[in-house]
Amino acid sequence: MTKIHYERDADPDSLSGRRVAVVGYGNQGRSWALNMRDSGVDVAVHVRADASHARAVDDGFEPRDIESADTADVMCLLVPDDIIPVLPLTPRADALVVVASGYTLAFGRFDPACDVGMVAPRMVGPDVRDSFEEGAGFISAIGVHRDRTGSAWDVTKAIALAIGGLRQGAIELTPLQEAILDLATEQLLAPALRHVNVAYTQVLAEAGLPMEAILCELYFSGEVERTFRRVREDGYVAQFTNHSPTSQYGQLSRMRAFDDFDIAGRMRELLDDIRTGRFADEWDSERDTGHTRLEELRNLHAGPELAAWETEFREVLGEGVIEANRKRPAPRQGR
Repeated sequence: MTKIHYERDADPDSLSGRRVAVVGYGNQGRSWALNMRDSGVDVAVHVRADASHARAVDDGFEPRDIESADTADVMCLLVPDDIIPVLPLTPRADALVVVASGYTLAFGRFDPACDVGMVAPRMVGPDVRDSFEEGAGFISAIGVHRDRTGSAWDVTKAIALAIGGLRQGAIELTPLQEAILDLATEQLLAPALRHVNVAYTQVLAEAGLPMEAILCELYFSGEVERTFRRVREDGYVAQFTNHSPTSQYGQLSRMRAFDDFDIAGRMRELLDDIRTGRFADEWDSERDTGHTRLEELRNLHAGPELAAWETEFREVLGEGVIEANRKRPAPRQGR
């Protein structure tokens, strides 16, 4: 059975007297550093002299250079996966390195000769901070890649505790399992959902429905988002009773309508690229050529034209209307 770790399984004293280095101060790094500081951990931030350095200063840290993280007892590497292998770091033999993703360990891109643990929040970096401040914490994946000192599990769980990653439970996974899970969500599920949304938009537009109404159903009303939140909070069966009988019958009677599409077969092909390391090789090549294809894809699918259109759209429908109205000058009062 899958092992789940909770706050009661961690001892904060496992970090007592240990100096923790957070390398990187981006989406995850900032949240980890702030959460650990608020939890009483002796944490230092190590960054390059860029915008993240100034932000760390604004948050009350005294940033240090990246190389000096080598002296830390615990080194949390919170930079993008493709950057970790090229960092100028040599952790001590008795140190613990903690990563927030199993990627580099799973595909042999990084393997320091010391204890290595993983704490992988199941949410984006800013929400790691927001969930901590709200007191709710978050679900995470946790694992130990190597335990030479005999203390790797204790210290890794103490780190997870300090950032809020045990409050809702942490699923024990190997780095390979976590990497497959993470990449599969990005490469199997996200493209499939995008394809479905595009097809849905196209079919309804062909039927004469206005684009504003279609996108309202998909995103801007928040109905889909809130329905999934109820699935998370109450469970699928409990939330299903919130839908009308017409909705229930329509969903259930048509749920097999797409069975003849071999979505699972295509997903297995994509998953094979992940499991064999072919995607990791492709991503290394992309890094080494300066991320040129990534930039092309961003401009094609998430470029400035689309961003401008979304901004304009949000000003006439959804929560963006509220913000737009706040920015408008108040009407002049007549005499």
